[in-house]
Amino acid sequence: MEESSELTLSIAHIVQRLKGSHLHSQIERQAKDCLRRSEIKLESLKEDVRSFLNKSGWEKKLQNAVYRELHVQLPLSHPTAPPEQLKEPLAYMRKAQASWEKRVLKSLNSMSTELGVPLARKRPAAEQKELTDKWNEMGTDEADLSRFRPVYALKDFLEVLISLRNSNHGSCEDVSARSHWGLIQVPLNVRDIPQLRQAYSELNLNSGQLGIDDHGHVHPDLFENDYVQIGKKVVVEQDSAAAQQYSRRGCPTGLRADLWALILNSTNQPQDVMHYEQLRAGVIQHDLLVDNLIYKDVKLTASNDDYYFVFEDFLYQVLLCFSRDTAVLEHFKYNSATPPKSYLHGKVGDGEYAVVYPPNGVIPFHGFSMYVAPLCFLYNEPSKLYSVFREMYIRYFFRLHSISSSHSGIVSLCLQFERLLQTHLPQLFYHLRLIGAQPLRIAFKWMVRAFSGYLSTDQLLLLWDRILGYDSLEVVAVLAAAVFAFRAENLMEVTSLASAEAVLADLSTLKVVPLIQIFLFATAI
Repeated sequence: MEESSELTLSIAHIVQRLKGSHLHSQIERQAKDCLRRSEIKLESLKEDVRSFLNKSGWEKKLQNAVYRELHVQLPLSHPTAPPEQLKEPLAYMRKAQASWEKRVLKSLNSMSTELGVPLARKRPAAEQKELTDKWNEMGTDEADLSRFRPVYALKDFLEVLISLRNSNHGSCEDVSARSHWGLIQVPLNVRDIPQLRQAYSELNLNSGQLGIDDHGHVHPDLFENDYVQIGKKVVVEQDSAAAQQYSRRGCPTGLRADLWALILNSTNQPQDVMHYEQLRAGVIQHDLLVDNLIYKDVKLTASNDDYYFVFEDFLYQVLLCFSRDTAVLEHFKYNSATPPKSYLHGKVGDGEYAVVYPPNGVIPFHGFSMYVAPLCFLYNEPSKLYSVFREMYIRYFFRLHSISSSHSGIVSLCLQFERLLQTHLPQLFYHLRLIGAQPLRIAFKWMVRAFSGYLSTDQLLLLWDRILGYDSLEVVAVLAAAVFAFRAENLMEVTSLASAEAVLADLSTLKVVPLIQIFLFATAI
């Protein structure tokens, strides 16, 4: 009985969400237009209209929209539960996240005060014209950004995660000596290898995989040709659920852009292009302090990267538009974070004059641009690139820099990484801990960026195929543990944190899929 009421609630929620969408008005218009057709009979009106919508592809579009809503809606809970519990059920996580947000906002406001740079200002007409003219070559602008600093470093964020404690959980309760080896000391449920094998069964050693079976020494008739043909059928069918299932074994290079857009239901309709143009106009009209953080981040990361420096202009365009996009605020309904607010000039402390800043509620941090950079290999149309990135962010990437108990959240990923190493490579973990090289201090930066900027691009895209395919970031923690396992022999020889970091400094030659497969399916348990 309880299950059916939950289902009814879920359906009602999705119907409510879709009622205000552009797709709803399009389907309504098509249904009205089809009434003029000769094959629509009054006595079988409902069935005939439904049959028409099915044959003309609108039913499939509706299915994909529903599938998307299922991925981003709040988990079902008691109807009287307060909103903050829906965002994050654990009080100590909520408290830690709120405290972290205050710290980040204080850092941003201090920068504004110290540098005498307003949080936002309207650009003079001449500056607007100049920016419009150089929109496609912003990378050529050599502005002095030396005064601006990232709002926080990743090591600061890691220290906050390390200090997390559940006050209701006694230090002697349900903990083994081994769990104290790690830096993360919170009682969350994370999956071990037997459970991961079950969850990631398509990655087993007997299944064909893109990233292994499409290499030059393997004849394409054995796997690749048939697999690519299936992929083409999935794209033609335009079915989000089928595309997601297909992605679990990797996406062919020529189909990846279409398959990812299909999984994310990112259709790039005329209204999406118009939305992007409106955001662009907003960038041209107003200058924000966070724009400088974006410029600086791109200069420090992507511009210095052998793979991504050519996309510098795209990164500015996408990230500047993203900072103005109030549609991103929608994801705070299921994000443990709360959008930061600042006061209008001269109105500090007056709640009526508090506004979300930046408009999308996301303060960019060092490395943020690396969430966009790999997507530039797939999409060369700015509005399409933008809509795919935004969807990737509100489904996955936000979890990598907010404190929550989500199984895809950064706290769970850190804990899972440590548990996997402690359980299956205890000698290595103990050795590294003994010499002051806690594994998480090395792997944390990989996981926060979902390995972007650390793996070669082809390998990174194969990893992100699996994130989309399994609708989870768990595979990021598995890969981090697999990297340590792969380099275990060298790591057992090191005597300091610096030498351990040197062993793991270059991941660009690693092959993602064999590493994950071997760690999950060839590790003795």
